[in-house]
Amino acid sequence: MARGPKKHLKRLNAPKHWMLSKMDGIWAPRPSQGPHKLRESLPLIVMLRNRLKYALTGKETNMICMSKHVMVDGKVRTDPNFPAGFMDVIDIPKSGDQFRLVYDCKGRYVLHRINDEEKKFKLCRVKRQEISKKKIPLIVTHDGRTMRYPDPLAKVHDTVKVDIETGKMLGLVKFELGKLAMITRGRNTGRVGTITLVEKHPGSFDIVTCRDATGQTFSTRLENVFVIGNNASDCWVTLPKSSGIKKSILDEREAIMKLRKHKAASA
Repeated sequence: MARGPKKHLKRLNAPKHWMLSKMDGIWAPRPSQGPHKLRESLPLIVMLRNRLKYALTGKETNMICMSKHVMVDGKVRTDPNFPAGFMDVIDIPKSGDQFRLVYDCKGRYVLHRINDEEKKFKLCRVKRQEISKKKIPLIVTHDGRTMRYPDPLAKVHDTVKVDIETGKMLGLVKFELGKLAMITRGRNTGRVGTITLVEKHPGSFDIVTCRDATGQTFSTRLENVFVIGNNASDCWVTLPKSSGIKKSILDEREAIMKLRKHKAASA
């Protein structure tokens, strides 16, 4: 029987959305304990080495982190295995890069470039609401923040807008029909749509149905829905290129063929 925490992660067992090649070795970086779960996070080493190509090896990545060049949510992170997750703001002042971690419509993390104004805040989903032993009201968010004396209207499943510098709440979006939401888990991860129906199933999982900008409907569990705006025209964060709209295989093929034709014509 194993004793103590696991310290290794094999490449074949690593989350598929990290997109690590199968033949580049046996091991994968195991994320440290942190605000996001192992399978729902992206370690800084994968981000710097595999996505941004700022380093060729783990040693180089370590040097970048230990030089205090990488900030996650306004705090310097020197651990190359630190688990960054959904809605985190990644800032690399030396290169002038600033990103928000969001999903594309295929459920993969995208380093979405943002401007100076947008990097000042992040959205957090309320996971728990309670009153402490000393009668202080508090909420706990999806990224492990505990916020004391929150807005009294904030309930579980709602989304709060948090100032990264101060940690204070700037705004609140209620989980209601008609709100814009992104799916953060399951087969529809990364899709964005307007909430049209909430089915209650006592003793089982509540099901939420959403409709995207093209009119397609999709359903998922309530826990997987992350509200990101008041309506389709009032999204609180900018979205990656696909805008959360999932294309069919035929539509994807058509887009690729069109792009190839355009490249051939311009060559």
